[in-house]
Amino acid sequence: MINGSKTDQDGNGRRIGIPYARGVVCPVNALDDWLTISGITDGPIFRPMDRHGRITQTRLSPEAVALVVKERARAAGLDPTRYAGHPLRAGLATSAAAAGVPVWKIRDQTGHASDAMLHRYIRSGELFVNNAAGALL
Repeated sequence: MINGSKTDQDGNGRRIGIPYARGVVCPVNALDDWLTISGITDGPIFRPMDRHGRITQTRLSPEAVALVVKERARAAGLDPTRYAGHPLRAGLATSAAAAGVPVWKIRDQTGHASDAMLHRYIRSGELFVNNAAGALL
């Protein structure tokens, strides 16, 4: 349950599904592990830690999320300047479109207010889905 977001200023909330992954890295299992280790039962899920390793009660800021993503990219041997928190959302939309997921299903997941805004995120992910030239080759 997402209680509020930039596209839900009234805080009506919405439910989204996060499926178990088929591979080694699973977001559902990782979240379950984090909630168990952290002892978080309500409030923000992703929180900063102080210098003593204690988890605070506040949520991570967008800037902190970007720093975490950049550090994980660097640790994986990737160029951290190409990664941040916000592009993860665009990457999901782009990858889903490339996999042939209908736009309305992508919008359900991402919470975009309009197809026009979502298409700005999808970028070139749909270039090869039902491609006219590809059908002839």
